[in-house]
Amino acid sequence: MKNFLLRCLLLLLGGAFFFGLIGLVLTWAPDVPVEQLTARWARPPSQFIDINGMQAHLRDEGPHDDPAPIVLLHGTSASLHTWEGWAQALREKRRVIRLDLPGFALTGPNRQDDYSTATYVTFVRALVDKLGVQRFVIGGNSLGGQVAWSVAAQMPDRIAGLILVDASGYPPESFAGQRSVPLGFRIATTPGLRTVMQYTLPRGVVERSVRNVYGDPSKVTPELVDLYMDMTRREGNRRALGRRFEQGYTADVSQLKKITAPTLILWGGKDRLVPVEAGRRFAKDIAGAKLVVYEDLGHVPQEEDPARTVADVRRFLAP
Repeated sequence: MKNFLLRCLLLLLGGAFFFGLIGLVLTWAPDVPVEQLTARWARPPSQFIDINGMQAHLRDEGPHDDPAPIVLLHGTSASLHTWEGWAQALREKRRVIRLDLPGFALTGPNRQDDYSTATYVTFVRALVDKLGVQRFVIGGNSLGGQVAWSVAAQMPDRIAGLILVDASGYPPESFAGQRSVPLGFRIATTPGLRTVMQYTLPRGVVERSVRNVYGDPSKVTPELVDLYMDMTRREGNRRALGRRFEQGYTADVSQLKKITAPTLILWGGKDRLVPVEAGRRFAKDIAGAKLVVYEDLGHVPQEEDPARTVADVRRFLAP
């Protein structure tokens, strides 16, 4: 009887290993060199420019005589494509500069393997200097929002306006019980799984993660999942994501009181990653800030409903 049970156990273990191996093979997704991704995702007006030894992917559109261009920063695992709707609406009259932050999308990892807020602020400063932009409006979503308000606090003489879209910065634990972290992010923070995910990438994981940040998950299209899949697979990005999570998402929120620029805060009422309570805190901590909440939208309202959100941006930017 014992031998029979042992054989059954071995068969079960062998079957689990076999099917696990099959699953690994079916989801095998090694890194992809950036050159293989540019044909689809870096069409004109995309360009790559050298910033501190990195080839940064950006799009610089609209009239270059704009006295205060708009610089837009995306969130974790996203890309400059998240601002497409805003860029289309604004670029006729305003210069719009959007970019892939280091560690993500087509820009990819930096040489220092450092994704701290301070390093991102240095990167943004180098970028605007390279483009000859002295004074600008800066906006950002999620991580990009955290970088945006940090730039505004540290470069007050150069900021004409600040736009925060579901920005991060406050300690995540202060919203315990209110947050729902996307599956992909949970994997990236788990050491063993993080290593495996550097070589495999089930499409379902990416799709579930994107649907998690939308107020209406039915808006997530196969083409959108393709974009997020490819941006994740860009060479080095999955390892960089793990490093980014190791460095944490909390910034020095005491700097918020230093911000003097006019500030617009946009928030999705169905944001399950950074709850709307964070938006209310930003509105309280930044003098004169205006908060607009879209009750039916999620963590990326600029992507989920660009027309409605950019309408508020236009009113904010109007002289």
